[in-house]
Amino acid sequence: MRVLVVDDDPPSLKMVAFLLSQEGYEVITADNGLDALRLIEEKVPDLAILDVMMPGLDGFQLTQRIRRTMHLPIIILSAKGETSDRVTGLDLGADDYLAKPFEPSELLARVRSVLRRAEAFTFGEPQTALTVDGIHLDPITLTVQLPNRPPVELTPIEFRLLHTLMRNKGRVLTHDQIISNVWGYDYEGYSNQVAVYMRRLRLKIEPDPDNPRYLLTVRGVGYKFAAD
Repeated sequence: MRVLVVDDDPPSLKMVAFLLSQEGYEVITADNGLDALRLIEEKVPDLAILDVMMPGLDGFQLTQRIRRTMHLPIIILSAKGETSDRVTGLDLGADDYLAKPFEPSELLARVRSVLRRAEAFTFGEPQTALTVDGIHLDPITLTVQLPNRPPVELTPIEFRLLHTLMRNKGRVLTHDQIISNVWGYDYEGYSNQVAVYMRRLRLKIEPDPDNPRYLLTVRGVGYKFAAD
């Protein structure tokens, strides 16, 4: 596996690159966003690890640029650990977000988890197109098409979440089941992760997000995609 590490802080860049190379990953590095984009085109990495606070093109902007053209797995590293920053990073399409300082073992665990999820997303069920109750999911464009409405773009995680719920139509899925299927068994996100993404999906697909028709909450249990 080839991993791109992008950080304008030389000691941090060297440390992360060393950790990954010791685990057997092929590591390529950049200290700015423009060089990172060039390396992504030339070297086609399997994963990008991006620092947020860089001059010029920062980690959030770089994530946006990458997501316009490809579904490269992304982990964001940042000294900013506030929930709002985590939400921003994930909403822009990052697969995971890790606050600095972090334990080396935690970073390596996140890398393994994101790569496993990316492999499952490429070769497993979420790759298939899915149509339920007139709602169509397209894995190529990462869009959802509702009856009599134009296609709506989804982030990779939003797509996996909606795909999981739709292919289990009418079945109540617990918080843990959703985490396992969408984020991976060893994912350690913040406690309201699923609720945040359910709210985003409702804003995108529900005619009335405050009174959902499709994405229903089953209090004390979890969520389900409602049968028509």
